[in-house]
Amino acid sequence: MNSMMLAQLMKDMQDPEIMREAQKMMQDPKFQEQMKKMTGSTGFKEHMKSSQDMLKDPKKVKELEGKMQEKLKEGNDLLEKAKATEKKEGAADKTDDDDKKDTKKEAANTKEAADTKKEPAETVEVEDMPDIPNLNIN
Repeated sequence: MNSMMLAQLMKDMQDPEIMREAQKMMQDPKFQEQMKKMTGSTGFKEHMKSSQDMLKDPKKVKELEGKMQEKLKEGNDLLEKAKATEKKEGAADKTDDDDKKDTKKEAANTKEAADTKKEPAETVEVEDMPDIPNLNIN
């Protein structure tokens, strides 16, 4: 898990609506069945045992906590940068939209003057963020 995802997860865990949705998902019999399969796997059991062993060592716990705080701070910084970039792009898009409106007005005036019947080309906005796939656990 990268630091930005960790930071977003921590924020999401503070959102009551998201937590209600998570609770609904956990009550789904299909989800519970999948969790039983996962927790029964050898790999999961081995990972849990190694995690428990690490947590028995106070020095290791302190080291892990420090790393977690570091990653969380890094993730929060990345989220803030992403938010600022999104705002800048939104402002730039608004300026671009205003420019397009001006261009369309000029084209309309030119069209009226020339008395032609051409329609302005449609603009298609392209999302710069890809869709997040549905994380189906089945």
